[in-house]
Amino acid sequence: MTAISNWDAVPAFSSEEEEADYWREHRLDLRLMDAAMVAGAESTESVTVTLRMDPRMLSRIKRLARSRFLNYQSMVKQWLSERMEQELRERGMK
Repeated sequence: MTAISNWDAVPAFSSEEEEADYWREHRLDLRLMDAAMVAGAESTESVTVTLRMDPRMLSRIKRLARSRFLNYQSMVKQWLSERMEQELRERGMK
C-alpha cells in the first residue's frame, strides 16, 4: 500500500469507483493526518463563513473527507490554507 504524504498526490477522480480503487491501494501518511489536525488547531479564533455550492459538489466533498477520516469542513479549510500558501510562495509574498 502506498502512503500519500502530500495532498497534491491525490488525483481528481472521475467516478466513485475510480476513487474507491485508488484508496484500496493508497493510504494517508500519519504525518499528513497530523498536519491536518495541527493546521486546524493553529487559530484560537475563527469566523463563520457561508458558502453556497452545488449540492452534488458538497456531497462529493463530504464523501472524500470521510474516505480520509476527516471532517469535511476541516478538509476544505486545509485545502484553502494549502492553496493560499502556494499562491503566496509563487508571488514571493511569504
